[in-house]
Amino acid sequence: MGTNASIPKGTRDFAPNVVRKRTYILDTLKNILEKYGFQPLETPAIENLETLTGKYGEDGDKLIFKILNNGLDNPEKGHTVQEEWQKVLQGKSSRAITERALRYDLTVPFARFVAMNYGQLVFPFKRYQIQNVWRADRPQKGRYREFCQCDIDVAGSASLFNEVELLQIYGEAFTRLAFPDFKLVVNNRKVLAALAAVAGCGPRLSDLTTALDKIDKIGLDKVTEELKGKDFTGGQIEVIKKYLSIEGSNEKRLLAARELLAASDTGLQGLTELEFVLNFPSAKFKDKIVFEPALVRGLNYYTGTIFEAKPPAAVKIGSTGGGGRYDDLTSIFGVPNIQGVGISFGVDRIYDVMDELKLFPANLEVGTRVLFFNLGEKESERSFELMQRMRAMNISCELFHENCRFDKQFKYAEKKNIPSVVIIGSKELEAQTCVVKNLASGKQEVIAQNSIESYFSGGKPL
Repeated sequence: MGTNASIPKGTRDFAPNVVRKRTYILDTLKNILEKYGFQPLETPAIENLETLTGKYGEDGDKLIFKILNNGLDNPEKGHTVQEEWQKVLQGKSSRAITERALRYDLTVPFARFVAMNYGQLVFPFKRYQIQNVWRADRPQKGRYREFCQCDIDVAGSASLFNEVELLQIYGEAFTRLAFPDFKLVVNNRKVLAALAAVAGCGPRLSDLTTALDKIDKIGLDKVTEELKGKDFTGGQIEVIKKYLSIEGSNEKRLLAARELLAASDTGLQGLTELEFVLNFPSAKFKDKIVFEPALVRGLNYYTGTIFEAKPPAAVKIGSTGGGGRYDDLTSIFGVPNIQGVGISFGVDRIYDVMDELKLFPANLEVGTRVLFFNLGEKESERSFELMQRMRAMNISCELFHENCRFDKQFKYAEKKNIPSVVIIGSKELEAQTCVVKNLASGKQEVIAQNSIESYFSGGKPL
């Protein structure tokens, strides 16, 4: 009995037409990021477990894919392995069982890279990174266990101009990808810290943000119940609910937040930073950028502005990007005082949005532009010679793999969306001509073999 052909839940194969669409997204992003002065970077898929743990909050740490150490099947270590395994089952860590993990995101590995290469980097260091990440999550629409991220980060700068530019990158990217509607929501972790302080639960900021981070999924009433279950008092919950009820334009929201958090210098500083980002004079996409008091971004390392990109309302899917400022992230690796800010694009969710709304250009699924029919040995030799000349001019073409009926070769071209076919039979071989047929229009004409490169490179039918 053969092996069952399957893949793990939460992972996917990508067929050629899908890869071309994903490449279109990534090439669009790369083009924009290079214009803004960002440089490419790659880091290993595997990181030391201690590099990752404690950086994503309690819920995030549970989603890290841990890798078992080698040699656990050694009979001499059997008793030790069993004892250590029991610790892992109890939620504790054990270096004897696992010391490495698949990366959860690209931000923490970036911080680790900056710390390791601090003496060689030119600051501010602006990098983009496009690689896969892994999360032991429950698979559902728009949520995968393996997925691609595109991260953009600036290390070594406290300037809020970086936040302004990151929002412009989001806006330009979604505009160029033809999103019919999108929203960029922002908040500031200083504002959330001030909320906790004003509400009288400052030491419990993490509990507060963990609950608020679920508001889009479960609603305000369920969040209130969760806060009660975590022993937040009625007075504390009333202040939190008043904050979450802030509505209106950005100006009205900022004003209401200033009134509620007036007793907190930290909160006022966070609101001033938001005002700078929201009102930067020459920035575009202002109608797309919204101050959202409920935005949390549940990762513990954020310290300032936080971002989230919302997809078009017509598509029921999670955010298509997010990020924020993390001024103290590299200090955990022994290199303090390096400010950082960054965002990420959820490439897989962007693909899902574009596919559902049919936003991809129609010609992306065309790989081979020209199929040469196979009509015999000598005809194929001549076709091969012409194909090499065309390929030298970056015209993609191929020869059908066998000499067979015309209808079979036509069907192959149609199924692969190849726009044009070239036919060279014995008659054409002798006359040094070829028949070119456009499969979309049905138009057919005879041209000289020596003019075939100029024919297909000069704006003729593809």
